[in-house]
Order: sequence, then C-alpha cells, then structure tokens
Amino acid sequence: MPDSKAFIISQLEANIEVFKGLLTNLDEEMVMWKPTSDRWCMLEIVCHLIDEEIHDFRARVGAALDADQYPFYAIDPVGWVTERKYIEQDYTSKVNEWINERTKSIDWLRSLDNPDWENSFQHPDFGPVSASHFLSNWLAHDHIHVRQINRTKRTYLEHISDENLEYAGKWNPEV
Repeated sequence: MPDSKAFIISQLEANIEVFKGLLTNLDEEMVMWKPTSDRWCMLEIVCHLIDEEIHDFRARVGAALDADQYPFYAIDPVGWVTERKYIEQDYTSKVNEWINERTKSIDWLRSLDNPDWENSFQHPDFGPVSASHFLSNWLAHDHIHVRQINRTKRTYLEHISDENLEYAGKWNPEV
C-alpha cells in the first residue's frame, strides 16, 4: 500500500498548479460575479482558501501534532467573509498570497521529522481528532473548492453566453 501521507502532501503541492490554472487569467467581471447573492465570487473563494490554509488546516495539523507549539483556537470561516472584507481585497495579490501560503505549508509538512500522524487533540465540536484526519480533510477541502470554482465558471459562461450548454454534456452538480 502506498504511503498515504506522502500521497496527500504531493497532491496538496500539485494543487498549487491546479488552483493557479483555475484562478488566473480571469477578467474583473468574472472575479466579482456571483451566481446568486448567497454564493461566493472568485475573490471571496480565494480569500477563504488563504484563511483556511493558514488558520484551519495548517494550524489544526500542527495542533494535533504538538499542542504546546501550535495552540488550538476557534475559527469563523463564514464570518470572516464580511469581517475580513474579502470583497474589498485585490484579487491578483490574494491569488499570489494563497500560492505563497500553500508553498509554506508544503515546506512545513515536508520538514516534519517523523510526525506521529495518529496524535490528536480534543476538538470542541468533533472530539478527539488526529493529525492524519486533518491532513486528509485538507486535501478534501481542496477538492470541494475545485468543484466550486468549476461550477462558478460554468454558471458564469452560461450567464455571459446566453446559450444552452446541454450539448457539452449533462452538468450534474452532485457528481
């Protein structure tokens, strides 16, 4: 069986290029466009990715591995959208910031000396949660947002082209 942690870390690293491809070369209208008022635009998605990178996944893996060095603190991903004024940020600099933070995460993960991935801490909502659990969910979180970005881009295409896109194939958001 392959080393799942090495695989996950390599996929987190590979996703730098995935997200770079999905998030660059977009015009200002698309960056700010929302499919509906309750959905995020591309700028808000990128800002969320930065905060999750730093304050959720990297911090949570660290807290599970060594709570003395990486203390647990509460986060508010939904509240941060307005609290941190995501919509007022500069898109290009935020994309670059996410790339830099992901690179820092990969460097940090690779620098860990024989980490005990089964080490855990007591999460106030989920009970004992291991570093392995957070690492796996970090990659799953990437997949959720790749899907979200693609869904937003497809909906934007439908919006600006005013064309029926069924010829391209069935779009099933549940797949």
